[in-house]
Amino acid sequence: MGRKRKGRDISGWLVVDKPAGMTSTAVVNKVRWALDARKAGHAGTLDPEATGVLAVALGEATKTVPYITDALKAYTFTVRLGQATNTDDAEGEVIAESDLRPTDDEIKQALLPFVGEIMQVPPKFSAVKIDGQRAYTLARDGEDVELAARPLWVEELVLVDRPDPDHVVLEMTCGKGGYVRSIARDLGEALGCYGHVKELRRIWSGPFEAEDGLSIEQIDEMAKTPALDDYLRPLEEGLADLPELKCTPEGATRLRNGNPGMVLAGDVEYGDEAWASFDGKAVAVGIYKSGELHPSRVFAG
Repeated sequence: MGRKRKGRDISGWLVVDKPAGMTSTAVVNKVRWALDARKAGHAGTLDPEATGVLAVALGEATKTVPYITDALKAYTFTVRLGQATNTDDAEGEVIAESDLRPTDDEIKQALLPFVGEIMQVPPKFSAVKIDGQRAYTLARDGEDVELAARPLWVEELVLVDRPDPDHVVLEMTCGKGGYVRSIARDLGEALGCYGHVKELRRIWSGPFEAEDGLSIEQIDEMAKTPALDDYLRPLEEGLADLPELKCTPEGATRLRNGNPGMVLAGDVEYGDEAWASFDGKAVAVGIYKSGELHPSRVFAG
């Protein structure tokens, strides 16, 4: 029998405004320590130098992480024109340069093909696995990493500022699996001038916004006190993109036991994924079929 993890059995979401220079894993560890939580995880990795919203799930809320990971997210980022780096960001070595500087109108036109369903090649320095190894490990060892293109939905990509000829500030809303560094790299190539990400901030992720997030300093100040608990948001917020179905008392009991349970009629069709609630609390996530929810994830009552 494995050793039981110590800590409080608490559930919910804590929204953090991640600072630059800290890994997403380090943020999760900080939150787990500060709340003395038994279980924690995050919804969507941010690069160490990136800032912005990192939603940390605690306890039963970790079961809703996939729905935040799949949700739309928005980023604001600065692209340094005229330079390509081996990491596609400012942390890497410059591998190509150009004196060409496109106009604002040329940039706006170049952005158009990046909207909608696109194919994107992840950066060589990324966590994508190749034959069981992380791409960044192979790249650091000097291997020539070849990554396959992946589909990405880009809802919006717009120019929001041009502070000087060398820099352009963009805002992007996209789906799961998007690499902002790849957008900067590919935009630079499309413009013929090269480019890499200089600064990156995730401004919102699903229902969570960076402006509502706690700083690491605030978490440290309130650590191990009831004050930090007051910032916990209900696990149900992680299900915001799924339709809610209310269930009967008998249905709730059956669902909690892992069986199909009766739910009241709602705005769903046969085969849709939804979540069932009883007295406002999430009971299960599953597939709706003929008046019942067939559970795939069950929440502790």
